[in-house]
Amino acid sequence: MALGAGPFGTWERTVAWRYLRNKRKNGGAAVITIISFTAVMLAVFALITVMSVMNGFRAELLGRLLGFNGHVYAQGPLLNGPDRDGVIGRIKAVRGVTQAAPMVEAQAMVIGPSQVSGAIVRGVTPADLRGMKMISSNIKRGSLAGFGEGEYGGDMVLIGDRMARNLGLSVGDAITLISPSGPATAFGTSTREKDYTVGGIFSVGMSQFDESFVYMALPQAQLFFGRDTSIDYVEIKVADPDKAKEIKPIIEQASGPGTFVQDWMDKNASYFNALQVERKVMRLILFIVVAIATLNIISALVMLVKNKSRDIAILRTIGASQAAILRIFVMAGAAIGLSGTLAGLLLGVLFCANIAAIQNFVEWVSGTAVFSADVYFLAHIPAKIDWAEVGVIVAITTLLSVLAALLPALWASRLDPVEALRYE
Repeated sequence: MALGAGPFGTWERTVAWRYLRNKRKNGGAAVITIISFTAVMLAVFALITVMSVMNGFRAELLGRLLGFNGHVYAQGPLLNGPDRDGVIGRIKAVRGVTQAAPMVEAQAMVIGPSQVSGAIVRGVTPADLRGMKMISSNIKRGSLAGFGEGEYGGDMVLIGDRMARNLGLSVGDAITLISPSGPATAFGTSTREKDYTVGGIFSVGMSQFDESFVYMALPQAQLFFGRDTSIDYVEIKVADPDKAKEIKPIIEQASGPGTFVQDWMDKNASYFNALQVERKVMRLILFIVVAIATLNIISALVMLVKNKSRDIAILRTIGASQAAILRIFVMAGAAIGLSGTLAGLLLGVLFCANIAAIQNFVEWVSGTAVFSADVYFLAHIPAKIDWAEVGVIVAITTLLSVLAALLPALWASRLDPVEALRYE
């Protein structure tokens, strides 16, 4: 009498589950099953963790980069003409623009009590600096009180906290700036040197900025770098940085002919393209690791089929079809892959959700910094889970598990009952 129930019926699921249970006489198959489960779990865990950390890196770097710098930059003769304020006003009136700040930017040497370093000096108006929330909201010591006050905007400057530590400076200390663009003499261009007072120390959480930038009032920067009343560019911020490319032509039109306008994607194209290529290559490599892990399912099922060949023959003789045997072993392989995938998913999500605590614990145990801000530019390991990407990982791993189970399942379904029972 043929066994009843439709495809993937109760008896097929029951047999598949019993075949996966540990039994002493099938210890070898059970061990390989555990190894296959562990391999899939660790591969999925590694894939989710690595991709989430890379997503976190990109999001953190992009967020801090766009928070610290502008989204669109405008340069040209009209911005230094008599109608500069009118041009900037027209730029501010563009729909989507939140800030348009005239700036002077130049390199200088900075001298503190303990060290000499290079720096990028930015001259900006007090109102615009207060509108730069990445700076004004992250002043750790001192304040903006007095910034831009007095003749030529006074001598107060803001510096990053890493620069302050490197140079041995604190709020109220004197800092010496040396500009290479001094007045011309009979022996060539001389340097210009001037002492300023540290009025505030900011920290944006990115060492590249915290150790390199100095902010001073725009008139003082124009005086110090010999710009007269001119500026270097207008830094523009928009409500949605992803739409900067769409707004750029409108800003060009508002700025007038001869103005060169560049968005953040153009300015940092090589940097973000490199991140994108790295992310794609890493994803490919880790999916290969997942594929290799799922191949262990073949070994587990081959061992299972060899140990269960007598049972398969008995099932065939009492009416089980080849398709039923095929489905039983496909379900067994898929169960190993799916359970390993879900366990890896759970581990990966828990790891990413608690990555800061894990980092602190490892650093506490080892006594060393495992994530140096000098190397990675960020103060902590970021992780951002992309649930759409996680869904793709789960789907592909489950599909690979089913495909890996097909070969031994086909072999099991084609076993000859007479040959399997001949020596029993």
